[in-house]
Amino acid sequence: MESKTQANETEVTDTQQRPDLEVETTQGGQIEKLSVNDSTTTGVEWQEWVKPVSDFLSNAENIGQFFSDYRKPLITVAIFFGSFVAVKVTLSVLDAVNDIPLLAPLFELVGIGYTGWFFFRYLLKTSTRRELTAELDSLKKQYLGENPQ
Repeated sequence: MESKTQANETEVTDTQQRPDLEVETTQGGQIEKLSVNDSTTTGVEWQEWVKPVSDFLSNAENIGQFFSDYRKPLITVAIFFGSFVAVKVTLSVLDAVNDIPLLAPLFELVGIGYTGWFFFRYLLKTSTRRELTAELDSLKKQYLGENPQ
């Protein structure tokens, strides 16, 4: 308790020794309270935006016509935003997993081990390279058809 008092006294004496330090102690200002009926919430600008949207949404035929007219662009935008969200979630999960101690080096070791196994299994000998090429060709035919161009 005594050390805190000494620290406070030191701070006070430090500020008293600095003549260039001036602290103004004036009365604070008043805070205005906004009422619910303020012009910013029920103003003309707000009504200009709300009225067309409510008119559009009140008629179900307009909504159906809008979606039928702009089906492909809406699907494209939805896929774009869905992909963006999926990438963000994936990166967040990977970042969280990467923050776990010893897990990131373990994944690196697994990746190095799998790369070594793949190299020795498929790329070292001619016969295994042919086997890998045949397997890739069968997958290509399965997904792209018999005569891919």
